[in-house]
Amino acid sequence: MHIVVLAGGIGGARFLTGVRAYARETGAEVTAIVNVGDDVTMHGLRICPDLDSVMYTLGGAADPERGWGRVGETWAVKDELAAYAAEPTWFGLGDKDIATHLVRSQMLNAGYPLSAVTEALCQRWQPGVRMLPATDDRFETHVVVDLDGEKAIHFQEWWVRHRGDVPTKRFVFVGADTAKPAAGVLEALATADLVLVAPSNPVVSIGPILAVPGLRAALTAPVVGFSPIIGGSPVRGMADKCLAVLGVACTAAAVGGMYGARGDGGILDGWLVDSTDAGASVAGVTVKAVPLWMTDEQTTADMVRAAVELV
Repeated sequence: MHIVVLAGGIGGARFLTGVRAYARETGAEVTAIVNVGDDVTMHGLRICPDLDSVMYTLGGAADPERGWGRVGETWAVKDELAAYAAEPTWFGLGDKDIATHLVRSQMLNAGYPLSAVTEALCQRWQPGVRMLPATDDRFETHVVVDLDGEKAIHFQEWWVRHRGDVPTKRFVFVGADTAKPAAGVLEALATADLVLVAPSNPVVSIGPILAVPGLRAALTAPVVGFSPIIGGSPVRGMADKCLAVLGVACTAAAVGGMYGARGDGGILDGWLVDSTDAGASVAGVTVKAVPLWMTDEQTTADMVRAAVELV
């Protein structure tokens, strides 16, 4: 069996540990198509937060307390940049993490596509799944806000600097009109037996993946999604603030409805919600309630097993 996972953020990274555990039990092959909308250039370095979160988590190097970045990180370069008052001062890069960005930036500047760069970086971390960026093209999530007038800022500024606490108009996927799926993405989807939508932020983690032209149409295998909302609250992060901008209720049913049923122009065949949300329904989609708290790797693998059984 070939399982393809659409994922982004820390939730997507944690979910992939369970997918990998399930694959090791069953012999399945796993490909992760990862969000690049968070990608940004700072201090001359190209930073890919979601790709790195997945890589570090599966490689055993993620900081379990912060939930992001490298364990045992130090901050000498960050302190020196602050001493120079080098902007942006609100975004910190750890010393170990900078090494990843240096290698990535050098390879990108030499002409390698992001997919090839990601493959090269994974040679060190051995994540146990194939990792692909959603696109090799420049693609960023920007946010239109009202700060002394309407303007667009990068998603990282909205998320890290402002914590989403600014008047927000809409999200814009810059590059979505010209981007193409990254090398290997369409081939992975064409050979998939099952596509899983991780319990990642549906607006800014999964949304940018689905916005890459040609990717939605390539979802020909059964698609099962996992709700990132449990009991009316996001499992992690600020999905509630993102959903509010779109006018979507912060419920498992509403997020399932946002993805939509395959026959009605959406993508879902199945939708898994937490036991707390038993009774939730999505028109045209098979809904099943199972425990969705990713408390450990085995519990998360059981979530994947439930998705396989659903289809």
